[in-house]
This record gives sequence, structure tokens and C-alpha cells, in this order.
Amino acid sequence: MNSSAGSRVVVTGATGNVGTSVVRLLSEDPGVKSVRGLARRTPEWSPEKTEWSAVDLGSDQSNVAERFEGADAVIHLAWAFQPTHDPATTWRTNVLGGIRVFEAVAAARVPVLVHASSVGAYSPGPKDRPVDESWPTHGWPDAAYCREKAYLERALDVFERDHPEVRVVRMRPAFLFKWESASEQRRIFGGRFLPGPLVRPELLPFLPDVPGLRVQALHTDDAAEAYRLALHSDSARGAFNLAADPPLDAAVLADLLGSRPLRLPRTAARSAIAAAWGLRLLPASPHLFDAVLRLPLMDCARARAELDWAPRRTATEVLQEFLEGLQQGGGMQTEPMRGRKAG
Repeated sequence: MNSSAGSRVVVTGATGNVGTSVVRLLSEDPGVKSVRGLARRTPEWSPEKTEWSAVDLGSDQSNVAERFEGADAVIHLAWAFQPTHDPATTWRTNVLGGIRVFEAVAAARVPVLVHASSVGAYSPGPKDRPVDESWPTHGWPDAAYCREKAYLERALDVFERDHPEVRVVRMRPAFLFKWESASEQRRIFGGRFLPGPLVRPELLPFLPDVPGLRVQALHTDDAAEAYRLALHSDSARGAFNLAADPPLDAAVLADLLGSRPLRLPRTAARSAIAAAWGLRLLPASPHLFDAVLRLPLMDCARARAELDWAPRRTATEVLQEFLEGLQQGGGMQTEPMRGRKAG
């Protein structure tokens, strides 16, 4: 992307957790001339050099290509996590909407496409060693999130074959958190009945230790910096893993929270989640829980070497900030990110 003349970047899903960080960084980047944020509902928040367009990617009536006209790059972040009880709806928004974005990039002759994939696209893998970007991306088929992320990886394979003139970058980040995303993520995964202020270390004397529950995390702003760097690197193509150290497991979390890990069998944990999900008390599905237990740890050496990227915050610092956001009702002036202290 030619940053010397100032680039024009379109960001889909611009008002969510990742989108707000990406838009903010691009608005502060002297190499970026303008940012167009696409979202279903335009926000009050308006950073410098940014304009907004209301677009619903889940609707086949949206003319996405005209929103991309004249753009030097498109960053595709739009994603719907809910409703988990209606996978046809998330498929329409995430998969069909994603394919609609890819087709619009080609139709508008946009030279750069940066797509938000995920660790969730990976096939089950090891928890005792990291894997690089060559690990298979077939997802966990029982979880809609993983199934949809993996399907878009295959759609991008076809897109790259048919459109070699487009530089395609796939970001595969770990779980992303920041203070401002706390209220949104509480609603998405914990539900509106979980009051954020109750998530306090002193109320958690014991922490469930589920075998296989070992994951990676990353600050959303650190992920956004990788997106920004990829825009300005003409040689950056293909997939990049993004995560911070250390991997998070019961021992690390218990030390952070001042709790004691208590061994809990997988079946017991899953049964509790499945019961709450079945009663619609918990938005996060047991299928996603199954997937998380099987996600591999990621090696991020390629992003460090080729993008000169490194996270500024450790995973434990990220989690500490997120917990403070839960307690304080962290949020922003966008509809997905609105802050609330209680459910």
C-alpha cells in the first residue's frame, strides 16, 4: 500500500472491540489519509479523518462494492457472535457477509484485503507447544464460531487463486481484550444477567481447573497495531498468528486473582455450561467450550520477524485490565461497546 501519498482505508465492523482499536490507530497514522468505518449502526464516536456508513453485511440488499470504491485497502473485521441458538443467522452475517466483502473487494479493484481470522479457525492442536501458521485450519466443526472462521479460510483460498492481484493478509489472533470491551464481552459470553461488579477476586476463593483449559490472550490495541503494520508492508501476505505470553491456565489465573485452583472434570464443567445455555441463561454455548479445550497454542514468530510486531502488554496484564473493566462497566460510545456496570 502506497503510504507516501496517503491511503484510504475501509474498515468493516468498525464499532466493535477490534474495530474501534483499528480505527483509532489508523486515524492517528500520518500515512493514512482517510478511514471509512462500516457498521450496522453509526456511532457518536468520531475520530479524526474518519467517516461512517451504515451497512448490514448480513443483508444481500447492501451494495458493499460502492462503499469500497477508491479504497487502497479493506480491513474486514465484521462478526456476529450471537445468537448462538440460531446458527443460520450468524452464518448469514459471518460467512455470506464475509464472501460478499471478498467479492466487493474484487469488484471495486481494492489492492489490499486484511481479513480477521482467528485462533478459532485452527484444527485441534497441542497445549504443550506452539504451532505456526501451517497448522490445519479446519476448526472445530461442532462450534459455529470455529466452523464459520474455517469456512472463510477456504473461501479466501479460492479468492487468492482467482485474484492474485490482491494482496491478502489473514490475521489469526488469540482472545482479544481491553478495558473498553468489558461490558460488550460480558453481554456476549456471560449474558445480561451477570453483573460486572460481582467479578471480584475476593469473591472467587476457588477457581475451576478444567483439564485442557489453556489459552492465549492479547490486548486488542496490540492486535490493531499488527493490522496497521500489515497495511504498510507490501511484502506481508498470508497468515499471521498474534498472541501474548504467558499462556493462561488455572494456575496463572489463580495467582492473578489470589484464588486456589480446584480441579473440575471436563464433563462436570460442560454439563453446567450446557444446562445454562439450554435455559438461555448463558449466551456462550457448550460447543464453543469444547472448541476452546482443543485450540492449539500459537507461535507468533512470523509476525515478529516480518511485521516487526511485538505485543506491548503481557497476557496477565491484559486480563487484569479486562477484569477492571468488568468491575467498572468499561465501554465506549458505540452501540456494541456501550458500558454498563450491571446486567
